Amino acid sequence: MTQPPNILLIQADQLCAQALPCYGNPVVKSPNIDSLAEDGVVFESAYCNNPICAPSRFSMLSGQHTSRIQAFDNGAEFPADIPTIAHYLRDNGYQTCLAGKMHFVGADQLHGYEERVTTDVYPSDHGWTPDWTRPEDRFDWWYHNMDSVRQAESCERTNQIDFDDEVGFCAVRKVYDLARSSDDRPFFLTVSFTNPHDPYACPKKHWDRYDHGAIDMPTTGYIPDQDLDQHSLRLRRAYLQSPDAVTDEQVRNARHAYYGQISYIDDKIGSILKALSDTGFDQNTVIVFTADHGDMLGEKGLWYKMSFFEESVRVPLIIKTPDGSDAKRLSCPVSLVDLAPTLLDISGSPRLESPAAPLDGESLVPLIEGGEGDAGRTVISEFFAEGSIAPCFMVRQGRFKYIYSQPDPPQLFDLEKDPLELRNLALLEEFEETARHMQEAVFAHQDPDAVRQSVLKSQKRRRLVFEASGKGRRTSWDHTPDCEASSKYMRNHLDLNEVESRARIPSKG
Repeated sequence: MTQPPNILLIQADQLCAQALPCYGNPVVKSPNIDSLAEDGVVFESAYCNNPICAPSRFSMLSGQHTSRIQAFDNGAEFPADIPTIAHYLRDNGYQTCLAGKMHFVGADQLHGYEERVTTDVYPSDHGWTPDWTRPEDRFDWWYHNMDSVRQAESCERTNQIDFDDEVGFCAVRKVYDLARSSDDRPFFLTVSFTNPHDPYACPKKHWDRYDHGAIDMPTTGYIPDQDLDQHSLRLRRAYLQSPDAVTDEQVRNARHAYYGQISYIDDKIGSILKALSDTGFDQNTVIVFTADHGDMLGEKGLWYKMSFFEESVRVPLIIKTPDGSDAKRLSCPVSLVDLAPTLLDISGSPRLESPAAPLDGESLVPLIEGGEGDAGRTVISEFFAEGSIAPCFMVRQGRFKYIYSQPDPPQLFDLEKDPLELRNLALLEEFEETARHMQEAVFAHQDPDAVRQSVLKSQKRRRLVFEASGKGRRTSWDHTPDCEASSKYMRNHLDLNEVESRARIPSKG
């Protein structure tokens, strides 16, 4: 019986598809990601299911929409009884390992991974919980602000560089350790970087790969408040954006640093791909590359994520099979909830037909192996975090995108004729039927009033738990990686000759 393939999932943070050469960017330099795209299946219209870190990741891993699992924001718990890709693959005979960020909130910091070789970059408690009962208030100690843009530069050490250096090193070492292991199970290795998430800063050698004058500026420029939708206005207030908050040169610096951060991550990916080649794993490993959400990067005068505009909600998704024979580009809409059923399908898991919990996505294997797929496929994204005051929903069907939130006027965009999303068609008579049909898709997906009540109750519970947990003795949920130093490298209960022979790659036989 042929062993199922190994699976390597690489995830970047806040990487918009439009920033990559394989999605048309003429400036960015990312040769290793380019090579994956050349030999893999590139999904040109892939979306996250919630444009903010933790909910997007929980949704991706579970294959369920965030409203179903109540993953409302970056302070929401990921319940331990929600099956994940790691649970399903482990149940099917895979060894599972996580290196890097996954932003798990709650006491369970593994969620099906047997091993987690780094801690996380973000806190695991409920501290980052918004408060919809006080929509005008800012939580200054964790909300975004415009300093990330104003302070953008080359920088040899940052919090994020420290973290991703560790993630890259541990991931490469794990690949070599898997090759030296006597465990013959296939592996599912997740490597998740925090770059190119803001703050926008990259090492000088990556900054210097770019001509500063060649850095492209936002296509749309700063759209005045009176011409912007209400949700975007709330986002601007949340991160203190205004017409004079940043200069054009600071915008260029931020985009320059962001591109450098992509090149920095691309180098890390190159090291992992080399390790796969060194060990021969490249012959039987499916590689998936994606991101949790995008970044507005100044388009329309917006930054970061939390928006349903393309730069924020559309993500890169590349799936490369070992021989690259399926290489193609597909334009039909897909989303990250499709990854769970896809990886179950690739691994041959019997759970695909009878999952332990509902799977909201569909396997992409028929698209990978076959043709273009259904252009009318429905993709849904949700948002309930800071900057919102009620549940927000996005529906993508064919060429149209529809955005709904009860307090605000609806939005409808024709992405073929209006890729910059500058003309709202929702209230035009000729598009009345399209808008009605897509609004029905929102209501068929969820009851916005019921979800709003769930969010408010969840926020209230979590605020109390967080405040109480900070009084008196504090017990952390943050993950601390295990390290058995007594069995690492050479110790006197081991045979030096065996240690050295076992550690060599390639082996001397």
